[in-house]
Amino acid sequence: MKQLAPVQIFTWLGLFCMWMFFGLTTSYHIFDAFGSDDPRFALGQEWGGNAFAVYSIVTFAIAFLLPKLAAATSRKTVHMIALVCGGLGLLSVYFIHDQWVLLLTMVGVGIAWASILSMPYAILSGALPAARMGVYMGIFNFFIVIPEIIASLFFGRIIRGIFGENNPTAPLYVVMAGGAFMMIAAALVLRVQDVADLDVPEKKVLAADSHEPLIPPLTAQPVPSTGLIDKE
Repeated sequence: MKQLAPVQIFTWLGLFCMWMFFGLTTSYHIFDAFGSDDPRFALGQEWGGNAFAVYSIVTFAIAFLLPKLAAATSRKTVHMIALVCGGLGLLSVYFIHDQWVLLLTMVGVGIAWASILSMPYAILSGALPAARMGVYMGIFNFFIVIPEIIASLFFGRIIRGIFGENNPTAPLYVVMAGGAFMMIAAALVLRVQDVADLDVPEKKVLAADSHEPLIPPLTAQPVPSTGLIDKE
């Protein structure tokens, strides 16, 4: 979990950069809107929604291929390549000025999103004892919430500090920063040790169950004084 935590943090920072500013980027960078009163601004917002629909469709299609790709290579490799695809997709927005070509960037994001929803959890679950699976998965989701809090509290201040108020170029660079965050996350995947790649015996993975188990032993008995259980 410690190895996957920074991967998740940078991944979700990248996603929040995209979700929060991609629509504005589409309006200002692709449709050349001058402000929110410009009719092209609304067109850009709508087209940004279309772009998100494209990455959702790609995610649906790629999700069926991920298990086969992971079996042929490894879960780490698949996740790293997927994050690179997402990062390159967001970074490439800088060079695009056509609304239809913009949709192609979402192919990379869709590939990344499909892996983000599955591979980190698959890697983590292989290293967790069954009795603690739910607890650790809940803790693991903290690394989604933490980037969300960071984005909500600090992104606006940072952007205003760097670009000033109402700078139409700011959203583009925030989306590109999201791509950079995904590339960093992809590099950090190299530090992760996947149990499936190490061929660790299952009995060693589950050995922690013998220490402070979360499930009651089979010999546990209800308190007789409750009167709910008849004595034999």
